Amino acid sequence: MKKIWRYLILYRLYVAIVVIAIGVWVNISSGILIAWIIYLLGLILLVGHFMVGPMRLIQEAVEAGEFEEARRLLNTIRFPRLLFKPLRQAYYLIRSNLDMVNQDLSSAEENIKKSLETKSKTMKEYEGVSYFQLGAIAYQKGDLKTAYANLRTAIRLGLPDKENTAAAYLQLSAIAMNRRDFKAVKMYFKKAKDLKPTTPELVKQIKEMEKYITRIPG
Repeated sequence: MKKIWRYLILYRLYVAIVVIAIGVWVNISSGILIAWIIYLLGLILLVGHFMVGPMRLIQEAVEAGEFEEARRLLNTIRFPRLLFKPLRQAYYLIRSNLDMVNQDLSSAEENIKKSLETKSKTMKEYEGVSYFQLGAIAYQKGDLKTAYANLRTAIRLGLPDKENTAAAYLQLSAIAMNRRDFKAVKMYFKKAKDLKPTTPELVKQIKEMEKYITRIPG
């Protein structure tokens, strides 16, 4: 049953064309009374192709770690602006995440901005993550002013867990260090440390930064 559903999603456009063609034949041979039901089914399939697409399959591929399959399915969506708003925002978010995996920072940044421009109310909880990603990209590009603004916005909007929040505070602390704003360095570092992140990379960063913090005057 799952395979049939998968094929229906993948080939929904062709199925819709066939169903509508059958509707035309029934209309000619038997009249509109029966044909309109077939027309309606064909229309539903057609709308589903353009406004829903294979987003469910894409999400499943991402959750399974099958990133190449997810990218292949994303590329089958020719008109992403026709997707329902929440799905359109999810489309750009997933594409940006895959860009980040491939270290294509420019494309990731572009897709994150498109996601934020969509402004879907049901996806509002992901706005913080989007600004966090924009901040991380700007930081890697050396644009510390933009990175600082986006990271602060990410924290204000809220991040999904303490690991992401701690990472944001650590980046803010590093930016403050670059600015020689030692008061801000200590403040952001303390907030990151108080969250007690468990991700090995974050634990390592906290230990390394703590060495510098102890040397800061005042």
